[in-house]
Amino acid sequence: MEELNSVQKIAIWVLPLVFAITVHEVAHGWVAKRLGDPTAMMLGRLTLNPIKHIDPMGTLIIPGLLLWLGGFVFGWAKPVPVTWENLRHPRRDMAWVALAGPVANLLMAILWAGVMRIGIAVYDSSAWLSVPLFHMGDAGIKINLLLMLLNLLPIPPLDGGRILGALLPGPASYRLSRLEPYGFFILLFLMMTHVLNWVMTPPLEALTAILYVVAGL
Repeated sequence: MEELNSVQKIAIWVLPLVFAITVHEVAHGWVAKRLGDPTAMMLGRLTLNPIKHIDPMGTLIIPGLLLWLGGFVFGWAKPVPVTWENLRHPRRDMAWVALAGPVANLLMAILWAGVMRIGIAVYDSSAWLSVPLFHMGDAGIKINLLLMLLNLLPIPPLDGGRILGALLPGPASYRLSRLEPYGFFILLFLMMTHVLNWVMTPPLEALTAILYVVAGL
């Protein structure tokens, strides 16, 4: 397949990135509603309309700059509000709500592998369609796996931190929750010291390899 220049690469990556972040947030709100909290629905956040979820800085500007610079691409959307007191079993159900986002990303990665497979299948007859499908599927796989693994890190306010907090005994959960204001800075520190790369690269490469097989590579 042909290589893409920087402008083409950004154009190809925008759609998978926006949907990865949007569906991730909708999944949180949908599961919360199923477990007794209608807050996201009442605020109009149970929609796939990306405008309702986009954070201009976290969804567009920062990921675009990182992609342009060839660095570690990540982003975020406006968090879907969850009123934990409305949940039928608050501690347990918050874990399920948090897990819903990463699971949604895994399912989307599998769907993008299907798109990539279609791109490969039509290459001989429709190269003009095959090339963007192939590269967009590849981007969708990588973005969704990256967001899934990143969000599963046990650092508040990431989903992994909320899952861990729901599993820990009360006092330990409280101590973990006090890290939430510093979570973003912890993540930046892990990135700058390359610890994040060391932790995430093996599972990212393994899962990507599996989905490349699904895509027919």
